[in-house]
Amino acid sequence: MKSKSTWLILAGACSYGVLSTFVVFAYDRGFTVDEVVGGQNFIGFCLMAAALLLSRLLAKRTPPGRTPGSFAGLSHGTPLAVKDCLGLVGVGVLMASTGIFYYGALQTIPASFAIVLLFQFSWIGVLVDALLLRKRPSGIEWLSILILFAGTLLAGGVFAGGSGKVDLGGVLLGLASAVTYALFILFSGRVAPQGAPLARSLVMSAGSLLVSFLVYPPAFLANGSLAGGLLLWALLLALFGAVIPTLFYAIGVPGTGGGLASILSAAELPTAVLMSAFVLGETVTWPRWLGVLIILAGIALPEWAKLKARR
Repeated sequence: MKSKSTWLILAGACSYGVLSTFVVFAYDRGFTVDEVVGGQNFIGFCLMAAALLLSRLLAKRTPPGRTPGSFAGLSHGTPLAVKDCLGLVGVGVLMASTGIFYYGALQTIPASFAIVLLFQFSWIGVLVDALLLRKRPSGIEWLSILILFAGTLLAGGVFAGGSGKVDLGGVLLGLASAVTYALFILFSGRVAPQGAPLARSLVMSAGSLLVSFLVYPPAFLANGSLAGGLLLWALLLALFGAVIPTLFYAIGVPGTGGGLASILSAAELPTAVLMSAFVLGETVTWPRWLGVLIILAGIALPEWAKLKARR
């Protein structure tokens, strides 16, 4: 079970990693940040609702005495109480806030510096998880975090040139995105863990949609942007930014624990670098490739240590 959860977290993190490429394409076609963010969360909510409905229909068609298929089983779980729904909406708020804070930071500080600030979620997540469980992180976890931090500095291109003028407001927004992302990872596995994964994910998506519409009023629903090409990019962003990671984290985090999930989530940055190189055609210097390899080593270290201990 834990091995499956590990792969789900890695897949969810890699899904987040491809988002920056789709965002670049959407911006190149003239769409604005409010259209991109609003479209992503709106279509994501619709896709999640459709997935839950389809799963329940398939579950009802399962013959008596037989176990529902893997997809149909995603709609099975303990019914969500009002308290559970409020908690899951809060988790969705954290998810949407991460993107809002991060996009805000990018407006005033260099992207390479912003990504380093965001990736502070790795140690923040381990620390908060340790405080909640009243358990000191292992030496392997702290070593992995140090390796991840070094790799992030290289892969983020911090040493490729001057960092430019540093704005305090941008720094605070970048750190805020790290805090909300760490809390999202931790609480996505702690709130109503026995509930149906698709139902939990749908409520989280509702929280994300609520925040995005409050911050960016959904003018795209009436101004013709969806029919003008936004729908394609909103679908891609919703799939990789709202549906896959939300669902995979909802299933995977209870099995791995918040601390390990924070470390595994660092797979997002190598994925973003690979997409930049092979899809966007950007030049990636050898220090950034070295950073990618170091991050992968930091992610693998805790799993390697556990495998060695079992042997």
